[in-house]
Amino acid sequence: MVRRSNIKFILVIFLLQITILLPAQYFGRNKPGYKKFDYEVVQTPNFEIYHYLANDTLLKTFLAWAEEWYGMHQTIFRDTIDKKNPLILYNTHADFQQTNAVTGLIGTGTGGVTEGLKNRVVMPFAHTLSQTDHVLGHELVHAFQFNMLLSADTGKNYSVNNLPLWMIEGMAEYLSIGSVDPHTAMWIRDALVNDDFPSLDQLTKDPGNYFPYRYGHAFWALAGKTWGDTVILPLFEKTAEIGYENAIDSVLGISSSAFSSLWESVSRSYYAGYLRNTARDPIGQKIISSENAGRINVSPSVSPGGKYIAFFSDKDLFTFDVYLADVSSGKIIKKLAGILKNNDFDDYNFIESAGTWSPDGEKFAFVIYEQGVNKLAITDVDRGNITEKIEIDSVPSFSNPSWSPDGKNILLSGMVNGKCDLFLYNMETGDVEQLTDDIPGNVHPAWSPDGRNVVYSQEIINDSPEYRKFSFALAVINTVSKEKRVFNVFKGARNLNPFFSPDNESIFFMSDADGFRNMYRFDISENSVYRLTNYATGISGITHMAPAISRIYSENMTAYSYYYENSYDIYLAYDSLFNPVKVPSDIIDLKAGTLPPIGTVTKLLIDTNLYIRDSKYTLPRDSVDNIPYKSKFKLDYISNSTGLGVSSSQYGSIMQGSVNMIFSDIVGNNQLFASVALNGEIYDFGGLFSYINQKGKVKWGATVSHIPYRSGFMDIVRDTLSISGDTIIANNLRLNYLRMFEDNISVFAYYPLSQTRRFEGGISFSWYYFRFDRFNNYYNDLGMWLFETREKLPAPDGNNYQQVNLAYVQDNSYYGMTSPMQGQRSRFQLTRYFGSVDMYTALVDYRKYWFVRPVSIAFRAYHYGRYGNSAQSELIAPLYLGYPWFIRGYESISLLGNDYDVEGGSFNISNLSGSRLLVGNVELRIPFTGIERIAPIKSKRFFTDINLFFDAGLAWNKSSDISFEWDPDTFDKRIPVYSAGVSARVNLLGVLVVEPYLAVPFQNGGFDNISFGLNLMPGW
Repeated sequence: MVRRSNIKFILVIFLLQITILLPAQYFGRNKPGYKKFDYEVVQTPNFEIYHYLANDTLLKTFLAWAEEWYGMHQTIFRDTIDKKNPLILYNTHADFQQTNAVTGLIGTGTGGVTEGLKNRVVMPFAHTLSQTDHVLGHELVHAFQFNMLLSADTGKNYSVNNLPLWMIEGMAEYLSIGSVDPHTAMWIRDALVNDDFPSLDQLTKDPGNYFPYRYGHAFWALAGKTWGDTVILPLFEKTAEIGYENAIDSVLGISSSAFSSLWESVSRSYYAGYLRNTARDPIGQKIISSENAGRINVSPSVSPGGKYIAFFSDKDLFTFDVYLADVSSGKIIKKLAGILKNNDFDDYNFIESAGTWSPDGEKFAFVIYEQGVNKLAITDVDRGNITEKIEIDSVPSFSNPSWSPDGKNILLSGMVNGKCDLFLYNMETGDVEQLTDDIPGNVHPAWSPDGRNVVYSQEIINDSPEYRKFSFALAVINTVSKEKRVFNVFKGARNLNPFFSPDNESIFFMSDADGFRNMYRFDISENSVYRLTNYATGISGITHMAPAISRIYSENMTAYSYYYENSYDIYLAYDSLFNPVKVPSDIIDLKAGTLPPIGTVTKLLIDTNLYIRDSKYTLPRDSVDNIPYKSKFKLDYISNSTGLGVSSSQYGSIMQGSVNMIFSDIVGNNQLFASVALNGEIYDFGGLFSYINQKGKVKWGATVSHIPYRSGFMDIVRDTLSISGDTIIANNLRLNYLRMFEDNISVFAYYPLSQTRRFEGGISFSWYYFRFDRFNNYYNDLGMWLFETREKLPAPDGNNYQQVNLAYVQDNSYYGMTSPMQGQRSRFQLTRYFGSVDMYTALVDYRKYWFVRPVSIAFRAYHYGRYGNSAQSELIAPLYLGYPWFIRGYESISLLGNDYDVEGGSFNISNLSGSRLLVGNVELRIPFTGIERIAPIKSKRFFTDINLFFDAGLAWNKSSDISFEWDPDTFDKRIPVYSAGVSARVNLLGVLVVEPYLAVPFQNGGFDNISFGLNLMPGW
């Protein structure tokens, strides 16, 4: 009976330790919920919109656009969505990042998401109506795509895996933008100029180098304008069935390779005439590029006096951070702020927002996301750290701050109730003054040198079919009188990022009026426009709305980000270097910004529908209905492994089957996961039900489970049988099955402090009981089977355990190809056990990663210990140090000991066992094959790295005699063990990381006992 009890407790404690023995399962970033959203619901003919917007006028506009897009997309998909499509709308991007309808983290650059389980469109209001309208149109394409793929009849064998990302996202871009788009055209021209135009095969295999949105957009424009937009649906459907290569051949009558050649040929021929007269050498001095920073260097901001430049860059590869560089040399002086350096905020607003300098040049301000709102981060330039973070209560979302010349105010483009206006924030009093009050957006504000006026880009909704629906005009407002002037320059173009000249007489700005992205100067008194650049690609940030030029009040110089060779470099040019060319201010020509081909005879449904959109499209009053909010908690998903099987054998009937289900409400506040399985006899039925409530700041939930565990062994014994009154001797092949059943009730909660920090806590109650079955199979001495019996044997006694735990977790690390490479992780946890064991456990796990291009240095300090009355109970399996995820090289230790002696005794497994562990690891991680910017050998699928490691560890009990001697003089002492060696980690298609290694176990033979091992988990 003692033996059975030991088996029982070893199994139980193994289960209790499983999360500790598998590192990297208890780290990860958080999705905070800083706010509770009280949704209202409004229905239109085709949508059910969940919102909390107080601006009724803007809401009606949004509802009308949703129905308008539905109608336009319906002409392409020739289908309807049977039920009203859910659409969850957020007032700001910071609110959108907290949505529970989408499980993953949402970054700054995500404009919206279409979620597949409920076909929910989830999106925020953007800073301009044009961006909101575009995201809505884009995401509704995905809604139609999901509807088509998931509701198709079984005769159409659709598979999402057949659809490359460029085809899915490119289709959404083409249907929501059309073929007139200077931003996508800029990418295509860049590929042509640099002889890097991708084939469809390259697009599919290398989305990292060929952005799927832009190139996919151009693909669909060519297909739609050559074969007609009516070909879009059959080509998409056929691709979902048989893949893009076969689909292009079947639907278009041309091979995919021939299509690639045609695409490049048509594009090169079309753009050749426009590129012939453009300049390839940018004006000014290149000060920031991949040579001294990253591949993407954007949002430049020159300091007063022109000595420094601040900018955002991916210099550190894993993060975008704020850097300070010397203007004259381009040398980077320091990092002003970083996500890893300042991990108390969630992200920067860097994609479409630049920073601003104080007039004295001592401070630099930029916009961050923290606690669910935008805040103004003030950085001390000399000290290189954030000294103040300002939350503006009345303006929860803002961008592009601009410091006034007198230093008293900061000008903002801010969002309140979904609309974007200009605001003044007084740095001394904290007062906020609203300068504009328009439904269209007001963006990219900048001061005049005298501080009296503000120039900005005013969004315009056009009502003429000769223009795109949205454009941007130059506007100036007086900060005292509020008098506003809108200049009629390049009507219908996007005139963005304006700055005053030092004499207040001119406005520098960028525009796509000629189909490119060039810089212009508008002479206010002359009412004339001069083109300052004429580039083949363009002046641009990451998006077409991103600020890309910067000027200072007192200097005649401009810093700008220039897109070339799929990179963003920063140039600095004095005004005297430009060669101004006077151009008509009343003419725009977007042909160079149009995706080819041109002059097609096919019917262009997409472009036609986009250009004839009604600027005042409204819905009939009786088509809109406000209804009460209902959670609509229902089944979302049933796993494909659902099944049931029954089989019979001499040991009885065996049933097999499992099903996994996910339930949730419409906004994702409540989720339920259910899993039931049967694998064997009825005793082997298991089930788990887990509920989580995510509505508040504290996320909480509960789990109820019944889990069977089965183990077995067999032996042969001689036995005596009585058959028909005769006693015979037989051989008995005994099959023994020991089942352990765990019933568990757990309640848990976690409180995210930010995306990188959280508190966790939980209470768990577990009951364990056993069943012992034996199958006796009798054979005579000739090996002939006689018969079999089954008996239920006395089982070990059951028991119960309870635990309470509390932990603090921090994780701002960034994962490389096989393991983390930058940042840090830490977990500090206390657990109290009750019931059959009475003890505390303490866990300290700290990991730090330094990325020193191209390698990473990793360090880990780990302690796990049991304390209290049961810490060393013989009923509990001891902790073991020799697992390869702790110390590599000590796998070949036997219970009795090896031939490698410590003075006074044999080194055996007891040296690696105890109630407490202390582990230290250092690794040099060297990328070998994989991503081009990380690994020396480029590979799209084979990700590997090579690691040099040093491991150290100590296992001990409370009464152990601990010695830190390398070679102790007695066997009774507990000593640290060390190993060093080399390993290679291989990422197998993102499913499994395999780590073969060679280790030198210094306390177990050293170089005479070099050990080979295999670790099956990512690097710690």
